[in-house]
Amino acid sequence: MKTVLIVEDNEKNMKLARDVLQAKGYATLEAVNGEDGVQLALAHLPDLVLMDIQLPDINGFEAFARIRADSDAARIPVAAFTASVTVGDRSRITDAGFDAFIGKPVNLKEFLATVQRLTEGGRG
Repeated sequence: MKTVLIVEDNEKNMKLARDVLQAKGYATLEAVNGEDGVQLALAHLPDLVLMDIQLPDINGFEAFARIRADSDAARIPVAAFTASVTVGDRSRITDAGFDAFIGKPVNLKEFLATVQRLTEGGRG
């Protein structure tokens, strides 16, 4: 079973992602802030991290950088999971090296296609 870490501070978005992923057979881990997300990623080495960008402590960019800096966790694909959808925001996400962008509100078909691609080894 593939495991997805969801780093999301909005309860409704967390519930949606968790319910959809679990219904499709994924195990989930959950963090409501960037610091906890980094710690869970390093401790559990999930198959994918869905990272919100706007978080209450360290932002998604900082959490992503800390995951990538760890030799064991650096291989984990990380998708930006965010409502920040301007061209500038998307460029920052791409430039930072995120493996994918999943916008909110969530398009379930695209969400699941991206999760499946990233958990099966397709990055970028």
